Amino acid sequence: MSDTRLPEAPALPGWEHRSSGKVRDVYVPADDGPWAGQDVLLVVASDRISAYDHVLSTPVPDKGRVLTALSVWWFERLADVVPGHLLSLDVPGPVAGRAMVCRRLDMYPVECVARGYLTGSGLAEYRQHGSVCGVALPDGLTEASRLPEPVFTPAAKAGLGEHDENVTFERVVQMVGPHAASALRETTLALYARAALLARERGIILADTKFELGTDATGALVLGDEVLTPDSSRFWPAEAWVPGRATPSFDKQYVRDWLTSPASGWDRASGQEPPALPDDVVERTRERYLEAYERLTGRALA
Repeated sequence: MSDTRLPEAPALPGWEHRSSGKVRDVYVPADDGPWAGQDVLLVVASDRISAYDHVLSTPVPDKGRVLTALSVWWFERLADVVPGHLLSLDVPGPVAGRAMVCRRLDMYPVECVARGYLTGSGLAEYRQHGSVCGVALPDGLTEASRLPEPVFTPAAKAGLGEHDENVTFERVVQMVGPHAASALRETTLALYARAALLARERGIILADTKFELGTDATGALVLGDEVLTPDSSRFWPAEAWVPGRATPSFDKQYVRDWLTSPASGWDRASGQEPPALPDDVVERTRERYLEAYERLTGRALA
């Protein structure tokens, strides 16, 4: 586990800071605020960026705005599959454009991952076992292979600075019960199917993604957290996809590549915090996040 230290969350009128994650700060209503007494949360997406289980000291400008705006865009297009937790975008001025007022949910302790293509940790597991999270796959698959059909490959949520652990569906059943496990799998695959189709129409392949699902006060399943952003999903430009080769993605790959290059001077195994990012890496990463938003939505970030 890394010695990750998060910057102090800003004070916001009408809200009290409750917790912070790698990217998001979460607030609850203050007694004198407009949402006083209501069971809601203010979820603020910062410009922080993480890599290799470290929150880096260098922010990426506009990243929080991209994550929020893209999540809002997807919530609108997935509402008939499962409702989302978004209630309002009327938020304090200092976080306007990168915060949402959301229903408080009882979240499942499962990262609901769907994969349509083989890459990353899924490819590594396949090469070792011929399967991913207990799901057997055909022989002969390679980097960026399209799967015969999308698969549900869940993970158990980990704490800040730790890796999520890939688990089998049977383990999910043990964690949440058979009815909830089946609902999580069916909903995840339905969300992926809808999102993959919409992305492909815009020249983007949704290789894999993860969803966060919980239940509201009535027990109904609700989609929470961020949705289909470059932080939670692997988006590939369709024109660059070639099975057998690594495909460039709309995410923080520039950051990862620089950190593991000799130019950074950082030893990943040292346990030391990574160095500050150079300006060109920050700008190229910012451009990839903006490009993902613009290609998916068809509009520039307001």
